[in-house]
Amino acid sequence: MTLRNTEYRITFSSQEGHFYYYFAKDDAGWYQMTSAGNRHQATAEQVLNHILPALAQVKPGVKIRVEYLPDATGLD
Repeated sequence: MTLRNTEYRITFSSQEGHFYYYFAKDDAGWYQMTSAGNRHQATAEQVLNHILPALAQVKPGVKIRVEYLPDATGLD
């Protein structure tokens, strides 16, 4: 099984389920999609800067979910 970074979406939300934004990767690289529908390019370091505090529970109330989306070519 070959897994690719382009097959995952990392979603950030509140504990109550309010959507904040998600990170995903396509052929152009990583990007952030906000709840307002704005798309921003992101570096891998920027993605980690969001993921690590959420995983370490440094930011109370932020929930992170990683979805596997096989053969995803565009997540928008």
